[in-house]
Amino acid sequence: MRRITGKAKDETLIELQDTADSQATDGPAVLTSYRINLDSEECSGNGSLSERALLPGNTETDKLRPSKDTVFFRDGVRRIDFVLSYVDDKDGEKKQERRREFEANLKKEGLELETEDKSNSKDQKTYFLKIHAPWDVLAKYADVLKIKVPFKESDIPHGQDVPLEWLSHPIRLPEHIMHPQPDYFTYPFDKGKIDFFLINDKDTFFPPSTRNRIVYYILARCPYYKEGQKDKDKTGIKRLLSNGTYTTAFPLHDCQYWKRARNAECESERYNLYMHWARFLCFYKEQPLNLIRKYYGEKIGIYFAWLGFYTEMLFFAAVMGLICFTYGVLSYDDNISSKEICDADTGGNILMCPLCDKKCPFWKLNSTCLSSWQSHLFDNEGTVFFAIFMGIWVTLFLEFWKRRQAQLEYEWDLVDFEEEQQQLQIRPEFEIRCTNRRLNKITQEMEPYLPVPSKCARFCLSGVTVLFWICLIVACIIGVIAYRLAVYAAFASIIKDPMRRIQLVGRFITPQLATSVTASCINFVIIMILNFFYERVAVWITDMEIPKTHLEYENRLTMKMFLFQFVNYYSSCFYVAFFKGKFVGFPGGYSYMFGEWSKLRNEECDPGGCLIELTTQLVIVMAGKQLWGNIQEALLPLIRNYWSSRKGRHNPENHYSRWEQDHVLQNFSQLGLFYEYLEMVIQFGFITLFVASFPLAPLLALFNNILEIRVDAWKFTTQFRRPVASKARKIGAWQEILNAVAILSVVTNAFIMAFTSDMIPRLVYLYAYSEDSSMKGYINNSLSIYNISQIRLRNMPEDDWTVNSTITCRYRDYRYPPGHQKEYTHTMQFWHILAAKMAFIIIMEHVVFVVKFFVAWMIPDVPSGVKARIKRERYLIQEYLHNYEREKIKLQLSANFITEPQSQMSLTPDTYETLTECL
Repeated sequence: MRRITGKAKDETLIELQDTADSQATDGPAVLTSYRINLDSEECSGNGSLSERALLPGNTETDKLRPSKDTVFFRDGVRRIDFVLSYVDDKDGEKKQERRREFEANLKKEGLELETEDKSNSKDQKTYFLKIHAPWDVLAKYADVLKIKVPFKESDIPHGQDVPLEWLSHPIRLPEHIMHPQPDYFTYPFDKGKIDFFLINDKDTFFPPSTRNRIVYYILARCPYYKEGQKDKDKTGIKRLLSNGTYTTAFPLHDCQYWKRARNAECESERYNLYMHWARFLCFYKEQPLNLIRKYYGEKIGIYFAWLGFYTEMLFFAAVMGLICFTYGVLSYDDNISSKEICDADTGGNILMCPLCDKKCPFWKLNSTCLSSWQSHLFDNEGTVFFAIFMGIWVTLFLEFWKRRQAQLEYEWDLVDFEEEQQQLQIRPEFEIRCTNRRLNKITQEMEPYLPVPSKCARFCLSGVTVLFWICLIVACIIGVIAYRLAVYAAFASIIKDPMRRIQLVGRFITPQLATSVTASCINFVIIMILNFFYERVAVWITDMEIPKTHLEYENRLTMKMFLFQFVNYYSSCFYVAFFKGKFVGFPGGYSYMFGEWSKLRNEECDPGGCLIELTTQLVIVMAGKQLWGNIQEALLPLIRNYWSSRKGRHNPENHYSRWEQDHVLQNFSQLGLFYEYLEMVIQFGFITLFVASFPLAPLLALFNNILEIRVDAWKFTTQFRRPVASKARKIGAWQEILNAVAILSVVTNAFIMAFTSDMIPRLVYLYAYSEDSSMKGYINNSLSIYNISQIRLRNMPEDDWTVNSTITCRYRDYRYPPGHQKEYTHTMQFWHILAAKMAFIIIMEHVVFVVKFFVAWMIPDVPSGVKARIKRERYLIQEYLHNYEREKIKLQLSANFITEPQSQMSLTPDTYETLTECL
């Protein structure tokens, strides 16, 4: 027995070694390791040894039992790269046969297996198959997958000292967290050039993320049919998981998230991620992107890089939105239009025509006093400036992200990834289901393909399905609109005189507000229900199309889901912004949704405009989605994990193995990251497409994203099994979607300012129709007059108590009064305003688009420093490769001269010239 002190502080390893093994000097010894932890902090958390001995399972024998919380095989040397689990059930014989053939084929591939019997698991039902990839297998598939590995430590300086860098110290993380490994020059692995690469230890040369990626590549393509049979359907771990042969397949976390691993050979990266990234108290700290990439892979790393950059850019939009909102608050008392509406002598003497048939009474204009003040907070001169600013901001965000993305591509060795890996990412499902073969003109090898008739039929079915669901959304939106029209009359009959009938809350509740809030809530519920079903339909039809590569699969699913979500989330906002109040008619000729027989009269806007209703709709849908999303992301995994791990929670740590601890966690599906992107892109649409109606939207998004980063980090670190590492150099199809939303946002905000806001009519009145160049008299000017006696009987209210006191009522439009030769037709002012609106749209769009394209042209997608580094690295790689090959030829020549007599060294002139050129 000898005593070895590991790297961890106050941690002792007592190693029991066989006498025969101790005499051997060659090769690694097979050890059985026992650890006694002397760390005072951990001991204080678990109680004294005497107290622990009284707990069930904590006997003296248990203390000497080896800990199962490890990522190694029983020999303590071979690392567990992947774990499969299964249980015995009714179809046991068929599944046993599949497992037997599958595991035999895995061994033929060179993988090493070790099984944990169900008697060792806490539920006494689950078997665990541990998989280890030895060096030969890793080297073979690293060569196949062209995985880049280091061959020389980089000597290129990364950056220069930044002035006032000390100001950023509070948000900085320790250097070993931000840069967990040195920077190297890398080159695709080649088995024939082993001595070219920096291989100090074959066991640790490939990091765990690369190892599990290689093993999963093998598992996804390994067949489970008997030798001699050819059944393409019987291939891959996905198939075995779907038919229940195995229940789970996952790589292991390297330790528990709340404390470091006992084994000094474990990196404890999960612990570092939790302590410096996943805790909410770290919300003001930078993200350890290099450590995230090292532990989870580049695909997850690029998502968090994008989310962090998006959140940083939101800060500037949020500040500007807050300034515009503050301007609206400070100019509250200068709002002459609202003062006229609230004034008893002005707004109190204006009798308005009924807003619906039968149930709605005539009403006084000053009853909308509060809503007019609220509308001014968002509908003021600052909103125009903010809409233009957001059009430029979104361009800056996308252009600067391209630069950041290019920098990450270089730092994470992804510059040439897509070109090299495109063919290697062929989905196993495509290889299995496509039985037709054809010659690849480039590789001159036979490859699977999908015939054109089959592809067209699948695309047609997919397109019809998507179209059906979009029509279903439109039908639901029409239903919500019909609800708004029908329920408005009901609310109006209840709240006919809010100042007297409902004394406590009557000031704040109007039929318009009650209708808008309830309709928005119903619409939100419909959105959530349709999302739930469509997500499954979208995955099904994308699987049916049989995309060739993983990238193609994700892009197709992305387009289907976003198209659906776009219509689902934004259609109600588009209705309020661009349709409500635009096709109302006038008291003598109202417009109806489905004709006069339906009795559903089109909605009118409030005298303050429809902008406040768009704001209400946007806040409810956006805030409701974010709140529901955070609850779904945080609480559901926590509850599921609590329920699944309840049996092993009270077991001693050395009895509860690492694979069992990870087994009870939630599985991170292949589409898990897809939903994270979708959530953020939908939010991006809210803060760009309709931001003119709610300048505080970026501020809400900023707060949500600060929480979102930590919630996602907490999920990945504590609630999910470790995902299989995968590579990605960009955010994929989401980049094109963001570009499309950015362009559309300029158009929507221009139309909102022109047609939804009351800004243009006010400016036309101020500069063309006001007698004293002020807003006095604007309310009276914007309301037309109608003779009550000419209102048709079906439009008249049942309660006509006001009719006796006046003969006319007012309505929101620009039409000639009764008695005029052009009675009830549009006035010239209406056409002036319409022309001003169209001119504003054209000018605003052209100004913003010119600035956008100029900014995009001015800012290069790839920083000049990154371009120089890429060229420098490629030059150095070629130089080192040339020197390596030259030295290799020299050694071969010198070896030949030494081992063979001079008489036998007969070189032909051609051979001599070739060797001379190489040297």
